[in-house]
Amino acid sequence: MTNEPQRSRAVFSTEDFRLIREAVGTHLQAIKDQPESVKFANLYHRLGRVGG
Repeated sequence: MTNEPQRSRAVFSTEDFRLIREAVGTHLQAIKDQPESVKFANLYHRLGRVGG
C-alpha cells in the first residue's frame, strides 16, 4: 500500500464550461458599461480556452 495522493478528478465537464461561458456572456452584455465588465470579459475568454 502506497501513500501517494489519489488523482484529482475534474469538477466541471466540457459541457459545463460551455454553459458557464454562455451565462457569463449574457451577464457581460447586461453590465457592459460598468467597470467590473472587464473582469467578466477576461473570465469569458478564459472559459473559452478551457472549454474548447
